[in-house]
Amino acid sequence: MLGPPMESPALHAGLVVAAVAFLAVAGTLPARPAPDAAGVADTVDRVAAGAAPASASHDHAADAVRLRPHSIAMRNDAGTARATFAFGAIVPVADGPLRRVLDGNAPQRVFTDRAAFRRAVDAARARGPGWTASEEITVTGVSWDGYRVTLVGA
Repeated sequence: MLGPPMESPALHAGLVVAAVAFLAVAGTLPARPAPDAAGVADTVDRVAAGAAPASASHDHAADAVRLRPHSIAMRNDAGTARATFAFGAIVPVADGPLRRVLDGNAPQRVFTDRAAFRRAVDAARARGPGWTASEEITVTGVSWDGYRVTLVGA
């Protein structure tokens, strides 16, 4: 019977080298997939396209999130994923009075008048984006006398 000599030292050395190379490559692969930014954008778009008031939340696998009025970026050790919102500009919310509205309070109870609410929305949209540690994205669509916005917070 013809075949490779199973007791050959060269065969054993080759198998050891192949196993070490396989383990080296497997060790560099990420332990989890890149974040699903498109799935989060779909959740945001569902709330933005629906009737106000509306809210939703979306758990995610990102270590950090960066919200902009027209897009979201999410990153973890597997990479960075980005997606854009289809239904207009959102309001990225970090903290302050808009956070209380995002958390379920009516804007009429948080702000003294509609003009103060609009100023807070404009200031939030103008603020530079930064990376925020997060496990969940929260989305709330609110309307005050015809002024409709979609608040999004990480």
